[in-house]
Amino acid sequence: MAVRNRTGFLVCRVLKYNTVKTTIYVSPTRASSWWNYVLMGAPDPILGINDEFKLDTNPNKMNLGAGCYRDNFGRPYVLPSVRKAEDIIRERNLDKEYLSITGLSEFTEASALLAFGDDSEVLKSKKNVTVQGISGTGSLCVGAHLFGRLFPGSKDIWLPNPTWGNHRLIFKYAGLELDQYRYYDPNTRGFDAEGAYEDISHIPKNSIILFHACAHNPTGVDPNPQQWKMISEIVKARNLLPFFDMAYQGFASGDIDKDAAAVRIFAEDGHLLALAQSYSKNMGLYGERVGAFTLICEFEEEAKRVESQLKVIVRAMYTTPPLSGPRIVATILNTPKLKSQWLRELKGMANRIIFMRQQLVKNLEEEGSTRNWQHITDQIGMFCYTGLTTEQVNRIKKEFGIYLTNDGRISVAGITTKNNHYLAHAIHEVTKHDTVPTVSPYTGPKHSDTSKRVHVP
Repeated sequence: MAVRNRTGFLVCRVLKYNTVKTTIYVSPTRASSWWNYVLMGAPDPILGINDEFKLDTNPNKMNLGAGCYRDNFGRPYVLPSVRKAEDIIRERNLDKEYLSITGLSEFTEASALLAFGDDSEVLKSKKNVTVQGISGTGSLCVGAHLFGRLFPGSKDIWLPNPTWGNHRLIFKYAGLELDQYRYYDPNTRGFDAEGAYEDISHIPKNSIILFHACAHNPTGVDPNPQQWKMISEIVKARNLLPFFDMAYQGFASGDIDKDAAAVRIFAEDGHLLALAQSYSKNMGLYGERVGAFTLICEFEEEAKRVESQLKVIVRAMYTTPPLSGPRIVATILNTPKLKSQWLRELKGMANRIIFMRQQLVKNLEEEGSTRNWQHITDQIGMFCYTGLTTEQVNRIKKEFGIYLTNDGRISVAGITTKNNHYLAHAIHEVTKHDTVPTVSPYTGPKHSDTSKRVHVP
């Protein structure tokens, strides 16, 4: 009681003194927020497109910004193999206990096999550590934080120009410095092989370099196997750590082995590479957030030590990964009959996108366009760099209700046989008077001399 009375006395004295000497005491009612200095964050460009699209009253409007597969009626598509896997899981009457920190082992093992192949020497010698991630983004984050904390080389990561916008956020907030190398040639609308070779050959040794394994986002432009082999040799000569983002295995060409060729070339060449996988696109598991992160090490014991550090990172970030999605993937990949069905469905999705590309070019020609649209069919995967300028993008939004990113990228998955001709007509109308298209020109130096290299903000 005496302590309580003494405390009350002191509080009263402080409050009384506060009326005169306000600088030593802040009253419970704050004069300003803790967060009054916080500025408005930059809006996400894709989500902004979705908001614009919803407000548009044009009955023919098209949303070609979002990277989600749609069927030929424009509806979200759930793979029949996924439905069957869900039925199998439901019949097992499984519990909902936490997974281990590294995830569902049947899933991580199957993911490594899918990426590196059944005959992979890396997997046979147990040089890999594979942990479950929260889709591709989460898997990239796990790797980024591992490199930010423990990578002994340079904390610079070199990104292709252009690259998926979220790459910058992921690596920046993991404490890595961002740089870029030439990748896309706006003149040919294809891979800038010579520019890439030259820039990569000047990257400081012991740095990290990011590659899109297939179906490059946003351009849809991939190196061919011979070009990947050349890149592998340059990367090895510079002693760089390659980090592959593989979000579209099987979804790009319809062939899981063909789409994993770059990763396997690097693995066979002896690179101690990193890999982030996602099942959002190739199994349509967007909201389930299913992915995996793999690191190849020098030997098995080293892989175990790295795994222990990955556990620390995952524990701090989200403790354990989700359960439902990886069960679906593991059921499909580990059930031969169901896996065969999935592969057929996967090829069907890829073929529909390829057909939409072909039809778009045909419809543009029928519209009377004299421009060369071959890049539309040369590019691969969900996305296509159309060649539209920012001004043309603004026109096509305003006049036709067709929404795409400002750099002219469209999601081909949003095109159907019903709206393909409308899209071709709109593209022709906004391009027919322009003779020299401008497409996301490279703004960096002619070569990546370390004194002149491009720093990505």
